[in-house]
Amino acid sequence: MKIIFRISFALALVLAVTFSAEAQRGYTTGIGLRGGAASGLTIKHFIQNDVALEGIVSTSFKYRGTVITVLYEKHAQAFNTSGLLWYYGLGGHVGFYNGHDYYDPGNKHYGDDNVYGVGVDGVLGLEYYIRDIPFTIGADIKPYLNLPRGGGFWDTALHVRYVF
Repeated sequence: MKIIFRISFALALVLAVTFSAEAQRGYTTGIGLRGGAASGLTIKHFIQNDVALEGIVSTSFKYRGTVITVLYEKHAQAFNTSGLLWYYGLGGHVGFYNGHDYYDPGNKHYGDDNVYGVGVDGVLGLEYYIRDIPFTIGADIKPYLNLPRGGGFWDTALHVRYVF
């Protein structure tokens, strides 16, 4: 339980610090939905003109768990098109799963009730800001590696955010 409190406190601290910064990329903060293998809520906040922090709280239907992810992303204009950005970044996650759904039947942790995964994430994506209706739409690929229990996977997703 201590680890959940520490992670929640660290996430709250990161978000509080980022909300005090101002960005010039067209919008400052966007909140929305992410749909893919791991679907959930997403919030992106620019801390510099071309740098954003993104938080994702998602559920995995395959592994029946909840994952909290924080990403540091670098943005640049894509294809000389106004409003179209490509981005890449790194971050980390912590996930909570049921061992029966997370592991194969032969694994020694297969019957565990509570399994956690901490890991490293990458991200590469495109995002388009529609100024007339303050929304962004985008797609990304997010490779990640779970530690210490192992397992590396790809997560692709589409997202829609309301921006302000």
